[in-house]
Amino acid sequence: MSLSAVTYEVRLAESAADRAACFAVRKEVFVAEQGVAEEIEYDAYDAVAVHVLAVRDDGVPLGTGRLLHGESAAARTGGAAGVGSLGRLAVTKEARGLGVGVALVRAVEEAARAHGLTAVDLHAQTHALGFYERLGYEAYGPEFPDAGIPHRAMRRAL
Repeated sequence: MSLSAVTYEVRLAESAADRAACFAVRKEVFVAEQGVAEEIEYDAYDAVAVHVLAVRDDGVPLGTGRLLHGESAAARTGGAAGVGSLGRLAVTKEARGLGVGVALVRAVEEAARAHGLTAVDLHAQTHALGFYERLGYEAYGPEFPDAGIPHRAMRRAL
């Protein structure tokens, strides 16, 4: 299938099957590809997060992301009022370059607006800073390791 022929949709992952697809994408990208320990990839926040899923028209999952809001976001946002936390953004190798990551970020931002949030924070792997900057995020604070991978905190007002 040529890249130009791939069509997909991004939706909230509300069913058990959609959640399982989100976790499968995360396992493929973070655990298998990037070497993140499986026991730290999945956490208690998964149960309360808003998950988004990109799926190809034939049902193959292409990417995922999640939004933490309220108390679950406080630890990642410094407790800032009205700020959600975008995280666990992952796009499968075969879907990179198709706009899936941008669509997922925008879907998380829309979910943040629906929850009354005014900004979104994220912890970006340093190699992805340019991607997020193109979407309007600004880095702040020093570089720090997360799962052994260098990161920077970023924020975008909605």
